[in-house]
Amino acid sequence: MTSRFDPFADKGPRWFAVPAHRPFLEDLAAGVLDWLGDRPPETLSDAVILLPNRRAARAFGAALATQSGGRPVLLPQVRPLGDLEEDEPPFSPGELGLDLPPAIAPLTRRFEMARMIVEDHLPGHPPLRALELADALGRFLDSCHIEEVEAPERVATLAPDDLAEHWQASAEFLGLAVEAWPKRLEAMGLVDASWRRTRLLRLLAERWAKTPPIGPVIAAGSTGTVKAAADVLKAVANAPQGCVVLPGLDHDLAETAWAEVDEPHPQGALKRLLERAEIERAAVRPWFRPAIAPADEAKGRARARLLNEALRPADATADWRTEIADLRARAAASGQSADPVALGLDGLSVVACRAEEEAAQTIALLMRETLETPGKTCALVTPDLALGRRVAARLERWGIVADSSSGATLERMSVGTLVDLAARFIADPLNPQTLLGLLKADAIAVPEASRTAVRTLEKSALRGPSPRRWSRIADRLKQAGQPRGAGGAVSDHNLAALAEATALAEHLHLLAEAAHTSFAPEAPLDDAARALTALIESLCGADVWSGPDGEAAAALLAHLIEGGSALGPIGRDAFAELGHVLLRETTVRTGGATHPSLRILGAIEARLVRADRMILAGLEETVWPAAAPTDPFLSRPMRKALGLPPPERRVGQTAQDFVQAASSPEAILIHRERLGGQPAVQSRWLWRLQMLTGGATDNHNTVRIDAACPALDIARALDAPVGPARLAPRPAPRPPVERRPRKLPVTAIERWARDPYSVYARYVLGLREMDRPGQSADALLRGQALHKAVERFVADWPDALPDDTEARLFALLTEALTEHGFEDAAMAREVPLARNAARWLAGFELRRRARGIVIRVEEEVAHPIPTPHGPFIVTAKADRIEISATGASILDFKTGQAPSNKEVASGLAPQLTLTGAILAEAGLDGIGPVEAEDLTYIRIIGRTVAGATRTIASGAEAAELSRQALERLTRAVRAFDNPDIPYSSWTRPQKKASFGGRYDRLARVWEWSVIGGDEGEE
Repeated sequence: MTSRFDPFADKGPRWFAVPAHRPFLEDLAAGVLDWLGDRPPETLSDAVILLPNRRAARAFGAALATQSGGRPVLLPQVRPLGDLEEDEPPFSPGELGLDLPPAIAPLTRRFEMARMIVEDHLPGHPPLRALELADALGRFLDSCHIEEVEAPERVATLAPDDLAEHWQASAEFLGLAVEAWPKRLEAMGLVDASWRRTRLLRLLAERWAKTPPIGPVIAAGSTGTVKAAADVLKAVANAPQGCVVLPGLDHDLAETAWAEVDEPHPQGALKRLLERAEIERAAVRPWFRPAIAPADEAKGRARARLLNEALRPADATADWRTEIADLRARAAASGQSADPVALGLDGLSVVACRAEEEAAQTIALLMRETLETPGKTCALVTPDLALGRRVAARLERWGIVADSSSGATLERMSVGTLVDLAARFIADPLNPQTLLGLLKADAIAVPEASRTAVRTLEKSALRGPSPRRWSRIADRLKQAGQPRGAGGAVSDHNLAALAEATALAEHLHLLAEAAHTSFAPEAPLDDAARALTALIESLCGADVWSGPDGEAAAALLAHLIEGGSALGPIGRDAFAELGHVLLRETTVRTGGATHPSLRILGAIEARLVRADRMILAGLEETVWPAAAPTDPFLSRPMRKALGLPPPERRVGQTAQDFVQAASSPEAILIHRERLGGQPAVQSRWLWRLQMLTGGATDNHNTVRIDAACPALDIARALDAPVGPARLAPRPAPRPPVERRPRKLPVTAIERWARDPYSVYARYVLGLREMDRPGQSADALLRGQALHKAVERFVADWPDALPDDTEARLFALLTEALTEHGFEDAAMAREVPLARNAARWLAGFELRRRARGIVIRVEEEVAHPIPTPHGPFIVTAKADRIEISATGASILDFKTGQAPSNKEVASGLAPQLTLTGAILAEAGLDGIGPVEAEDLTYIRIIGRTVAGATRTIASGAEAAELSRQALERLTRAVRAFDNPDIPYSSWTRPQKKASFGGRYDRLARVWEWSVIGGDEGEE
């Protein structure tokens, strides 16, 4: 009974290789089945197949089923070399007498290591910083375990005196930590997972070197980057029925170039493995190759040759032109008519996208296009997790869920978001965004948090500046229940909604107080985690911990409770930051139904995996390849002295991943020209490939790699408007006369003079801009606070001034600023300004009242303007009117820039002049008509020049300007009573930027005024 292929026929050591352009797992399965031949199906069940990881093991099972073509076979014992267990093959229970302690869980290790750092080395260190140190220490120990460093505690002696003090302190810390950590693990009865894996591999290598396995053993796909794993491969290759199958070994690379292969090179790991096994590259034989079309084989070989030449060592790239000439000469000698460089580029394309969004849309379209061919598969390979998430989101546009290997971070899942919001609520319970996010979470189960109560609480109490006290929320809700205006009333429905919102606010207040009891103002980390857990369960119930994200969040909080007691006290803000970091670093894999033909893989997960279409994205420097990691503890000389690999080794490993994936028959390489709004540099591998193909262009051969990509054009046009761009013209609505406003305040008249459209939106459409929740106090609110303080002062002291005028003004100003939402940080700036303003206002009041005046503040006056369509009423509420024997002084207080005399005279700023006209026509209650004596702006700054008085006009000039303003308004009212007169947007845009426009987005001002949609209007 014979088979066409027998990997165990020759005397060992037996080393094989599958070229990069071949589908590794499919060829491996085909070779195994061909070796099985006519043997009984159970023969295969005695074989052991060692693969690099669990994903490769699962994929091999699928490949074996496909290659068998329905033939009944019993699966071999497929095991991941990187995650062996002593109670599973290739071990047998008790075979090696193993009694290794279990591995410590990752989160437990992290917290215990941080606890050790705080207890033994850095007492009082903040918990978040202690966890960061624990991560760095864990990476160092893992490197020592993987590289089997002897006596790692000698790191304390590796920093010479001439190095910076930082390195010496780091070496001393590591020396102490690497001695203390094993002792702590021993007391717990646990070991590090990396040490345990390496120890299992080492024991397996030693056993098989002394007593080789009798049955068939195939170690495939590993590059032996771990020394113990390399020795296992060596033992397998020497076993009676053992062999090693390497991925992508380049047999065609010239010996001179092979000699130059170093750490960053894609062949670097394989070269180190062969040197450790004492095997020449020429001794590695080809693995079984299923028959394929000669043209496809030729194209695959040409692709692999092209990629390997592009990535040859830098010192050997001087031979590029010679190698290209040799390739073409050998192709011509063998009768091949096609240019080998062009043949290698067949099926390989490069797509340059402008930015992240365009790249994600293009990739999603390419993956969606794959599904048009039944049975065709596609895989996106990228180390950029954010790009993978973007692509997955765009695939959902067509209801497609791709199989993603990266999972999702807990912070992006519903329970993770809830935990983050709850921690931020503990830190700042009055933050409106946090409150609303918490109350609108899907899992919320508080009876008081009905949709009506939440909506009412948001609208009446949380929009605008953040409340500084819970009582302020109650005051806002109470104020919302007060009738407004003459004859105003509040409906029973609104009163009931306000009562619900008040009850909800009280409940939240109690929860915040309960959570705060653990902090005074700091708390042990375990107590803080208990308070957070209690808060979440009070809001959502115990069922919140169900589901994959709930289980992950519960495990995270359990570890905080279990291991946080020794990390020292933590404040509320630091606890919220710590929670956010931990949620971001916790990955949850949910599984679920995914499309069988589409996969989104990281570079590591994609090893050995092949799809019909491979999309390689993220080909930018610092992304793929990533920048060499910076070791916070060890300098390069210290790493070398300790026996740790250089950081560039990781670049070589990712380079091999790139070559394996790019060797697929159809490979699309995608890079972005900008990342995060900044120019991006394309990957060195892509750049070298373009340089090589550019050098292959001569008078007879034109080689292009940047072919047109229809998916890119479609992505750019997918969400673009159909046809030529149609920019919005300047809006010019013409509502019926009966819908046009018949009453306006002088402040609206000022806007009407500049921007009629804003009057249309506000008074015809009835649109009012809502405050944002928790919006910061700005210049407008500062002005409102000033007006309120001055109004209160006059109400309290209408005649004689108190002896402590300045102190009372200062108290009123600070009180008004606080009420208008200025927080502590803002008040640090506002208080000195208010003190200066109070001093200036005290002198101002003394001078003005010395004239024997009667003061009216915030008193509304009105005047009807007769028109054919009925009276039009203009109203005014002057900041201050001072009545004297000679007339009325009209004052307007400003905290910003006051209008110029020219703007007032031209009618662009008619507030004072129209107020004067109304006083002259209608007068004040109890006084009657009175002429304007002067029109004055009072600017309160509070800086070096605390205040200034500027009179626009006085005497006859003030009266004349007021009369002209009323005539101008009368003409405008009668003009707008014509239904053909539109409310156009920004008819007088002088100083538009400083004047502002609340309805500019609705009017699409930027579109018609900047881009040019208003062009061509008559």
